[in-house]
Amino acid sequence: MSARVKVLLRALASLALIAAVFWQIGAGDIFTDLQGMSGPWFMLACLSLAVQIPLSALRWRVTAQALDLGLSRSLALSEYGLSVLVNTFLPGGVLGDLGRVLRMRHLRGWQMAAATVVIERLAGQIALAAIAAVGLGLWYGPLIGLALLGGMGALGALSYALGRVMPKLLDAVQRAWFAPQVWRAQLGLSAAILTCNLLGFWAAARAVGVALPFEVAIFVLPVTLMVMLVPVTLNGWGLREGAAALLWPVVGIGAQTAVAASIVFGAAIACAALLGAVPWVLYAWRNRAQVAPKAQGR
Repeated sequence: MSARVKVLLRALASLALIAAVFWQIGAGDIFTDLQGMSGPWFMLACLSLAVQIPLSALRWRVTAQALDLGLSRSLALSEYGLSVLVNTFLPGGVLGDLGRVLRMRHLRGWQMAAATVVIERLAGQIALAAIAAVGLGLWYGPLIGLALLGGMGALGALSYALGRVMPKLLDAVQRAWFAPQVWRAQLGLSAAILTCNLLGFWAAARAVGVALPFEVAIFVLPVTLMVMLVPVTLNGWGLREGAAALLWPVVGIGAQTAVAASIVFGAAIACAALLGAVPWVLYAWRNRAQVAPKAQGR
């Protein structure tokens, strides 16, 4: 199956899911909540999600340095901002990461560049899964405990198999995450990035009039975000709204308001991606300004 066909199928899946949610809940009710959106809360959502971009860039730099890739702070910030921009606005959700790998392959080859990107993204997904497990545990208790034990066993088996098949990748993960000089930075940055992400979603919900208590937010927000990782739609659109419509009523929040909050969150992601591209624009402008005098001198 070609890349274009996959993108088309994902776009159709997003449209179909969103249409189904609107049809089931009522588009009028959702638009009513959106019309009453609070501007200041929306701005907070945008800023929170924008802040996580430079934090993620720093986590990528920590990962790269642990693997002996000389990645400067300014280059990491500009490349990560561009990557997020491309991932957000172009179909597929990974084109920005692929571009980052190609542009960084001159450091130590494309395989090591790809390893830094994959390991950094994986750290974020593990952090999100961990907080989602905590939230589920608070609501469902022993049942989720059993599920977590099974998941940990499966993860251990997978890690062992991975180490047997790709020992170099497993060694890279150990150096990037668990080396004495990096694990504190990895843990601190992952916690800060996750906090920004959850705060952004919380503020998006607040923008449509939903004040989520901590015990509710730690349950519904991470689980809703986890659904976006399933690669069947465009950047999680449709899946996220469907998950919100099904999950949030469990804690007493109307489905139409949950969908409106999810849409506001998606719009905030787009605005944050534009803000995150600013370091890339400044970096490109500065390099161009430095190259121009040299070219004139010739």
